[in-house]
Amino acid sequence: MDSPLLQVDNWLKTGPRPFLISGPCSVETRSQFLTAAQELANTGQVHALRGGIWKPRTRPNAFEGIGGQGIEWMLEAKAMTGLPIMTEVATADHVELCLQHGFDMLWIGARTTVNPFSVQEVAEALKGVDIPVFVKNPVNADLSLWIGALERMYAAGIKKVAAIHRGFSYYGKSIYRNKPMWEIPIALRSNFANLPILCDPSHISGRRDLLAPVAQRAMDLGFDGLMIESHPTPDQAWSDAAQQITASTYHDLILNLVIRQYDLSDLNASNALAALRSQIDKIDEEIIGLIGDRMKLAEEIGVYKKEHNMVIFQLDRWQEIVSTRSQLADRIGLSAEFIDKYLEQLHKESIRAQTKVMNQNDSII
Repeated sequence: MDSPLLQVDNWLKTGPRPFLISGPCSVETRSQFLTAAQELANTGQVHALRGGIWKPRTRPNAFEGIGGQGIEWMLEAKAMTGLPIMTEVATADHVELCLQHGFDMLWIGARTTVNPFSVQEVAEALKGVDIPVFVKNPVNADLSLWIGALERMYAAGIKKVAAIHRGFSYYGKSIYRNKPMWEIPIALRSNFANLPILCDPSHISGRRDLLAPVAQRAMDLGFDGLMIESHPTPDQAWSDAAQQITASTYHDLILNLVIRQYDLSDLNASNALAALRSQIDKIDEEIIGLIGDRMKLAEEIGVYKKEHNMVIFQLDRWQEIVSTRSQLADRIGLSAEFIDKYLEQLHKESIRAQTKVMNQNDSII
């Protein structure tokens, strides 16, 4: 089924790149937000002010937002700086309040994106109003859920829709608060070339020292913008203190980013890139051919196992493959994460091929 997102325009392409959103994680007090807004405006590196009024928290006793009174403070900041304002909405009531008070943009958070019922409620409340709506990826690594939330916004008449990559919850050790899993936003871009995609390094990193490398990685991958949290006194922030930075630090981070162009206009450079890509095409063709040869051998092994009444999965052999191939990959500089995923998929396909052979003449598979 064709997605309506195939019709979306990259409405950020005509503006500055990167499109920069910044502001405190939470709107805490009038003084705090106005100070943050003015300091960020003074950097000249902000295109929209963010602030969380309603905060969906993991634990019930955590700070859950200042609520409706924060709306007036954000409007005051808009009048003072001339910058557009935006906040997170999770219910129809949130949407109605923001629309009544003239918010310029809205975003849907990860905890809302994960629930299609909540997303649909927000989409229904937005019908008839075409303002920019940014949709963060769901907490869990589910591309379809993310696409579905974006599609619901677009179907409601929101033509200026955009995605925000904020990383995914991950059970296990990681230096990140939310693991980037860059392959997922890349898959989103691959499916919807014109969809604007921003990155939220604050929620990916969870700590200040990782913000710059995450932001640079997003720029290197061609993301359209960044959402970075800033606070006048980060260590005293009421929520997510460790990942917020001062306006001064934010300013330095943005100025030090290397912004790369999408396409090469220089003919010689384009020809050189085309030559390198041609070599990659040839290598990929060889790799796919070799994998095909490997699967034919796997089928022959399946025939042997069937004839000798052997089980398909042989633990000792699998452990030998993992050990020897991982050592080889390490010697030539391939990452452990890549080779683990490669071997896992290769093994799954080999098992599939052998299972097919095992059951070729059986009535039940």
